[in-house]
Amino acid sequence: MNGHGDAITAAEDEPPVLDWHQEIAAMKPVDEQFPDGKYPVGQCETYYIPGKDERIASDRESSQEKKALDSSFEEMYQDYRRSAEVHRQVRNYVKSWVKPGMTMIEICERLEACSRHLIKENGLDAGLAFPTGCSLNHVAAHYTPNNGDTTVLQYGDVCKIDYGVHVRGRLIDSAFTLHFDPRYDNLVNAVKEATNAGIREAGIDVRLCDLGETIEEVMTSHEVELDGRTYTVKPIRNLNGHSIGQYRIHAGKTVPIVKGGDQTKMEENEVYAIETFGSTGKGYVHDDMECSHYMKNFELSEEHIPLRLARSKALLNTIDKNFGTLAFCRRWVDRLGESKYLMALKDLCDKGIVDPYPPLCDVKGCYTAQWEHTLVLRPTCKEVLSRGDDY
Repeated sequence: MNGHGDAITAAEDEPPVLDWHQEIAAMKPVDEQFPDGKYPVGQCETYYIPGKDERIASDRESSQEKKALDSSFEEMYQDYRRSAEVHRQVRNYVKSWVKPGMTMIEICERLEACSRHLIKENGLDAGLAFPTGCSLNHVAAHYTPNNGDTTVLQYGDVCKIDYGVHVRGRLIDSAFTLHFDPRYDNLVNAVKEATNAGIREAGIDVRLCDLGETIEEVMTSHEVELDGRTYTVKPIRNLNGHSIGQYRIHAGKTVPIVKGGDQTKMEENEVYAIETFGSTGKGYVHDDMECSHYMKNFELSEEHIPLRLARSKALLNTIDKNFGTLAFCRRWVDRLGESKYLMALKDLCDKGIVDPYPPLCDVKGCYTAQWEHTLVLRPTCKEVLSRGDDY
């Protein structure tokens, strides 16, 4: 998968010069690469006045009031940009070695080790924002391997790599689709174009439903031929983009990827993950398979809920200390030295303190693709924070 979403050639089988742990340890963390604290600015785009037949630019870029407001949020923007630069460097690193035959655990652990190092992980102040999604084929989202999972990446797989990093809870959520077989190019490119169309449409005072209509129109204009059968690429109608808050991956607003959605408008200084999913199946997902993703219920994060089981109290303390309201996975709990905690985790889920997020699947035998970027609706311009040379 190159910058155009085309299939990539698997990384060459060269003898490793360094163990990958040593390779990552030799990398310079991003804050040391930019010691002045000024990180690369994302792709900035002009706002256009919504509802006009011809695209008329707003006067926000030249407004002194908006410029002053922009400057007042500079610290927040730098946190997002640091996270975004880590995301870009990590994905470029991953693409240099990922290949069929690797286990999904190996891929995730190597990616996460690089993210932890480049972001300079520091408790809840900086680190991973949510588990690495590496959902395969008909599985669209929320799959990461639990320990013991022996799944191996195959040449014919379509793999959605979805990961995030944060600084002080300012998190970047961005995803790309990895594939090796060029017969999936049309599917992958259809979804990439739909995501970019959604990004172009986004702006202050734009209605969320308008993004959904644009995304659907672009995605469904594409077809993919697989095994002699032609499929129209369908948006997965019950998946969507979302607003992002501090330490909150889903902050309340949803960005539909089909028409007929919410009339709510986007507002100044909101942060959004614009993501689209396309499928050769039904275009609808359901919960299936073993759960790996969990997240504390944000609404209950400050409430005290009595717990009778000592093991549940201890696990909740571990979650609060290490993840707070950010999503986590079982591999990460294992990594902290916890064991025999599944009963306690189930207890926390049953009480509504923690929510499980099982893999989201379309029909078996179909293929799904995803592309995603994080953007901020700055007072002066729209900044696509996670944009890179690759996508």
